[in-house]
Amino acid sequence: MPSPDLSFHPTPTTPPGSVSKKERSARKKKASYAPPPVPPPKESLYALDTNLNEMDGIVDLSVLPPTNFESNSPGSGFDSSHRSSSDVSSMQYGSVGTSQHSVFSNPFLPGNQRRLAPGALAYDGRRISPKARPPAPTPNGSGEVDRESPSWIAPESWAVEKEGGESQAPAYSSEEEEVTPAKQQQQLQQHQSPQTSQVRSKKKRTSRGSRGLYKVRIYRANNSYHVVSCDLNVTVAQLTPQLNKKLLLDPGVEPHKLHLKERGRERVLAPTERPADIVRRRLAQAGYDVADGLDLLGADDIQFLLKFVYKSNALGPPEEEMQFDTFDLVDLTSRSLRAVPVALYGHAEAIVSLNLSRNPMLEIPLDFIQACTTLRELRLSHMALKKVPQSVRHCQTLQWLDLSCNRIADLEDAGLQHIPQLRHLKLQNNRMDKLPFYFPHLRELRDLNISNNKFLRLPAVVCELRSLVDLDASFNSLTELPDELGQLSQLDHLIIVGNQVSKIPDACANLHNLRVLDCRRNHITDISVVCRLPKIEQLLADHNSMHALDVSFGPALKQLDGSHNDITQLTLVPGPLGLPYALTTLNLSYAKLSTLDDLALAQLTALEVLLIDHNSIRSLPDSLGGLSRLKHLSCSNNHLYALPSTVGRLQWLETLEAHNNDLSELPMSLWNCSSLQVINVTSNVISTWSLPPGSIDLEVAVSHAWGSSVSLLSERKGSSSSITGSALPALASSLEKLYVGENSLTADSLHPLALLKELRVLNLSFNNIQQLPTSFFRNLTQLRELYLSGNHIAAIPTENLQHMTNLEVLFLNGNKLQTLPREISKLTKLSVMDVGSNVLKYNINNWEFDWNWNFNTNLRYLNLSGNKRLEIKPDMNHRQSRNQQQLSDFSSLTQLRILGLMDVTIGMQTNIPDESEDRRVRTSMADVNGMAYGIADTLGMTEHLTMIDLVQPNFRASHEEAIFAMFGRASHIASNNRLTKFLHDSFLRVFAEELAKLGPASNDVPAALRRSFLKLNKLLHDYLYSTSGRKMSHVSASAMNQTIHDKIGASGIVLYIVHRTLYVANAGNALAVISRQGIAHLISRKHDPFDRRETARIRAAEGWVSPKGFVNDEIDVSRSFGFYYLLPVVNPQPDVFRYELNPQDEFVIVGNRGLWDYVSYQTAVDIARKERDPMIAAQKLRDFAISYGAEGTTMIMVIKVSDLFPKNLPHELQLSADPVIPPDLLWSLANKKPRIINRDISRLDDEVPPPTGHLALVFTDIRNSTHLWEVNPGMQSAMVLHNNLLRRQLRFCRGYEVKTEGDAFMCSFPTTLAALWWCMSVQMELLKLSWPLEILECEDGKEIVDKGIVIARGLSLRMGIHCGQPVCEPDPVTGRMDYFGPMVNRAARVNAVAAGGQIMCSADVIKEINARILDAGPDTEFSYLQPAAAIEAIRAMGVQIFPVGEVKLKGLEVPENLSVLYPASLAARQTLEPFESAPTASGSRVQFSVEQMRELGLLCVRLETLAMSRVFRPAPVRKGSIASASGQSRGEEVPDLPFVIRDDPSLYLPVMDEASSDAHLTTVLHSLSLRIDNALTKLAFMYMTDVERARGGPDHEMRDKIMELCRPILL
Repeated sequence: MPSPDLSFHPTPTTPPGSVSKKERSARKKKASYAPPPVPPPKESLYALDTNLNEMDGIVDLSVLPPTNFESNSPGSGFDSSHRSSSDVSSMQYGSVGTSQHSVFSNPFLPGNQRRLAPGALAYDGRRISPKARPPAPTPNGSGEVDRESPSWIAPESWAVEKEGGESQAPAYSSEEEEVTPAKQQQQLQQHQSPQTSQVRSKKKRTSRGSRGLYKVRIYRANNSYHVVSCDLNVTVAQLTPQLNKKLLLDPGVEPHKLHLKERGRERVLAPTERPADIVRRRLAQAGYDVADGLDLLGADDIQFLLKFVYKSNALGPPEEEMQFDTFDLVDLTSRSLRAVPVALYGHAEAIVSLNLSRNPMLEIPLDFIQACTTLRELRLSHMALKKVPQSVRHCQTLQWLDLSCNRIADLEDAGLQHIPQLRHLKLQNNRMDKLPFYFPHLRELRDLNISNNKFLRLPAVVCELRSLVDLDASFNSLTELPDELGQLSQLDHLIIVGNQVSKIPDACANLHNLRVLDCRRNHITDISVVCRLPKIEQLLADHNSMHALDVSFGPALKQLDGSHNDITQLTLVPGPLGLPYALTTLNLSYAKLSTLDDLALAQLTALEVLLIDHNSIRSLPDSLGGLSRLKHLSCSNNHLYALPSTVGRLQWLETLEAHNNDLSELPMSLWNCSSLQVINVTSNVISTWSLPPGSIDLEVAVSHAWGSSVSLLSERKGSSSSITGSALPALASSLEKLYVGENSLTADSLHPLALLKELRVLNLSFNNIQQLPTSFFRNLTQLRELYLSGNHIAAIPTENLQHMTNLEVLFLNGNKLQTLPREISKLTKLSVMDVGSNVLKYNINNWEFDWNWNFNTNLRYLNLSGNKRLEIKPDMNHRQSRNQQQLSDFSSLTQLRILGLMDVTIGMQTNIPDESEDRRVRTSMADVNGMAYGIADTLGMTEHLTMIDLVQPNFRASHEEAIFAMFGRASHIASNNRLTKFLHDSFLRVFAEELAKLGPASNDVPAALRRSFLKLNKLLHDYLYSTSGRKMSHVSASAMNQTIHDKIGASGIVLYIVHRTLYVANAGNALAVISRQGIAHLISRKHDPFDRRETARIRAAEGWVSPKGFVNDEIDVSRSFGFYYLLPVVNPQPDVFRYELNPQDEFVIVGNRGLWDYVSYQTAVDIARKERDPMIAAQKLRDFAISYGAEGTTMIMVIKVSDLFPKNLPHELQLSADPVIPPDLLWSLANKKPRIINRDISRLDDEVPPPTGHLALVFTDIRNSTHLWEVNPGMQSAMVLHNNLLRRQLRFCRGYEVKTEGDAFMCSFPTTLAALWWCMSVQMELLKLSWPLEILECEDGKEIVDKGIVIARGLSLRMGIHCGQPVCEPDPVTGRMDYFGPMVNRAARVNAVAAGGQIMCSADVIKEINARILDAGPDTEFSYLQPAAAIEAIRAMGVQIFPVGEVKLKGLEVPENLSVLYPASLAARQTLEPFESAPTASGSRVQFSVEQMRELGLLCVRLETLAMSRVFRPAPVRKGSIASASGQSRGEEVPDLPFVIRDDPSLYLPVMDEASSDAHLTTVLHSLSLRIDNALTKLAFMYMTDVERARGGPDHEMRDKIMELCRPILL
């Protein structure tokens, strides 16, 4: 094969999407490589459709181009005689083209006759563009071109090039920024790393020694190509002569131009555009780096990104292929049109809607626009326009204009004001930062979309569009909204998603017609202004900075979304008397609420949906029962210990979501909810669910249902013990889905379930059920899904099991099953069966008594993994039994998609099905390079595979390398199993090749991973679009490739473990989390379009984000494989993390969004940490995701990386030789497991037995907690975070919680270093908590940074450690161990000396630290007992000790030698000034500034003056300027009024200045509040007196109301 620089190269296969229909039809008629066509005869080369004699004065025959038939006609490009060298390395800047003159002149004939110019010139039978320009006119006799002849401008529809038009840049360009080529080259060279230089030096010969040259592959029409080398500055005009020499073999053919195909459109490049620079920018946007050799990548086949084609001006489908069924709605999207089709001219007056998007048009002919007399809608999106076509302004009937997704920077010369009826204007995704002056003249404009532009502020002209109804300014850089926005009185929709607005101006109170406000993802702190609007119906304000919701809802407000804010309190200000709130949907999830105000909730009587998930709420108010219309209640992920009994009054309630709380039982009144269909109380501590008294005799019910042959629902008359349907609770007839997984249910707790005859889904996973009742299935015949995973079930009851004919999903994994009953074979609809991680051991061929899968032919998912004792082997003695079917194979399961056989013994002759694009078979061992791992997945709602896992031990034949990966999408939407399978099969090969390129000396694994992802995406494109990839029907070749392959994609995540280094690369929303000592650490990045970094990248690549968070309003992920029609906006460039593993790391959880959308990172770690077997842990996480609401495909891997490190068995902890309590009592305390009522804590390791003998005691206390409780509303939520953190760390560090008093903890530890480990961990983790905003804004919790490191944030905790041997005695009430004696007193006093954020240690503690941590002292008597995990953790954090010296402790005679200790990263705390002053107003959430206090004071003075029947106005500030003088002259008429008082307000107010202390300002605030109350009271009585005087008598009703309002003041 010749060098790409020197010859044309054949391309064996052509992507179907890049070949026109005409070319494909021509290929069918001739061979693939036909010889060049014979030139047409000379006489027919310029055949015209009229007689030339009649064209005198119109066509100058002297300017027609000469004919030359001696040159070779265009060949196929494979003739070796046509090899050429086209190295354009010397091209820099230069002028191209000569002055040319039009061949048309003065065509007007007498009369009104109009005749088109000849445009049907035929060269080789192909139609050329009407913009084809003949050569320049020949000079006259004097050698000069005659320019004095009168000229005539042809109609625009003739598409005649104007003189000099070739050198002018068109109205579109590929340039993203106005950066000069020289500057681009300079920036590129500045960003080159040493590694880049190495790459270039290696390829020096290929690039001919020139670092500034870039390779560009340019194709011909027949798909052969030529590679040129050119500088970034070389333009199309400079490149064209060289292309003519090398690619245009026959100069007699029509003129050629350079075309660019990308992003689903094709266009002609402008003469000023730079092809090499386009290649560089597109590659960079697609994820390629300078180190990848951007200058050489353009020579490769990058058709998946872009394609240059040098061909004739004929662009777009032939006219005969364009057929129109109707002419009122014309859609010409992506037809590669440079001109309006001729067929439309005759029907222009009938066109109502015209869509020309994704076409390379520069202009729309004016005469065509003028002929469209009924055109209402014109769409010109995705056309790379930099200017609006000039003819658009002449469309007088236009009402809808779409200019979105172009490159328009301004509209100054667009002339849109000339379109009188323009109502809808779409300008999103352009480059505008301003709007033109004439915008207020668009008086009919109703809808304006300026989202995804570059506006720093909302243009003032927008506020003058008084008729505007819809305004979308999302995803700009707005920091504030102007007050003039309130002038848009007709505004109905206002959308400002994804900006940086912090305040809604008060003038927005004038938006009386506003119905919808979407202000999500800003920095707004208060929405009360818009909440009171009279017509507001929908208010979306999630992901903002609100900390309190003190609002009064308007009469029409129906939906309020305040989720993902730091809201700590909800207060409803009373609205108009007698008008109930209309609110139907309230979302306050992901906030910081600790309580729900009883009175506030009681006022929302119309509420239908209440979402309060992910808060810190402990209890719900009883007023919840008054919400009679409530249909959906979701209070998951709180700390609820009980549901109110009034929930039984909610007769319209349909869904109750309360999973992941601390519920110990379900209220009895829940049985009265007659409409309740779904109950989800997964992850609580529920042990019982009682029936309501008097509704039914439970013993009788159980005897009928599970203890006798009579059905529970039997209605036999004459039996005193029979149960009629009317006696059943209301819930029994309505409940369809019940999720009670991960609770404390036993077999005795299951009896009430027998009443639920309408159940469709029952989830009892991970309870304490050891045996199911014999007749458990009798009344559950409607069940479709049954989950019994993770219990201790040893046998499945067979009675009535065969009657569950509707059962489709059965999960039995994680139990103690040894056999499975044959009755399961009769469940004909069963499609999902999981019996993994049991102890199955039975003869699978004994189908007469035991279950065999071949009888359930509808199975799509079958998991047997983890049954290490199960053997699957053929029955050699009965091979011919049962119609010669072999029961050990899976041949009957034709619909099987996933088969799990990991750790299962498989016989040599067992026929295991092969893997395919739509089937995954796992047969490996659950061990990879010494690491145990587990995997679990589910198909969800899809019929095909959408996720595939990849596990490769001994990667590259190395025992220290392993690969774990998964590819696919959780949803079946935009997913394809063929794509996913290709990624699975190709990654290892591609990655191995990239690693081999690095060489043995390089360790740039992240670069290899990045290149592997990018290369894999390119190979995937070639595979999907190649006709050889799969045999398709003749119909699917074009339709399927273009419509389906463009619209599919997959996320991907790869874990590469080499020795003890972990590399994680991910693109999309598949993520990895590692557990380090029980703390979850995210080691990947979610690529969310809402992420501001991703949004900026998307915008830079000319993409945009819709308000619903989709890229280009189509895809919900910003990085992914596939989705080629969005490339490079959506690309697979991964984020790569390098993580050095150490002994503190336990396991890695890898999951797709089916897990992470429903389970938090820390919850997932807690769940998996509870299980020692990673296979069971993965299955448990999957089952939890299903219980929490996951419906799509879920895939989870758990990799036990702790197996990479040797196990250090800890020494046995010794108790004191002479315990102070009897041994039997001590043993009972050690083995007694107290009932845990906190779900998060119950998932952790069991609490250690209470230490005795020599131990360490730790006391903790929060600084200034008493004051914070009084003045800071965020304290309650903060305390929940504080308590949970301390208790979690106690389990990790093996400590024992003795007792708590207020916010103080007393804890004991069996060793000194375990206590120190706990203290240091707590101090570090306190900085990472998501504290309420009120805490972070107060003086006690503000963030303090030292040299870029956060050293203080949130609550400040003092801690004291002392070790010794106290008196141990169990508490007679709580039963927990308590400690007494001098040692305890000394430990408490040590803590009292510490300041906030300090760890105060006694001398004995320091000795142990010196012995085992710092190796600076001798071992102590107890050094050998110190746990290795604590020593490693403390050394990893680092210790910094500051001696304090001897301190006389309160109440103790002997002083103690104390030292202050910090983790090394927090040592800067020692330099902070001690904060032990008396509490002041600084403890409040936000301090009033002096200016705010003065404004409040002015209000007070005005109210007091008004109470004296006067009006107070501040005296004007006198200045010597003209402006002030004129301002004073305008106000001279006011002081003449007798009731106006002008004076300086500071004379009536206390002294306030910047030097005022917090205490002084607090006093002033209290004084002003009293004065305002008094003034308002007097005004109320004055109003009452006036009303009664007018009515002539007392109004007792008014007096009562006023007295009620004034009662707090009067008291």
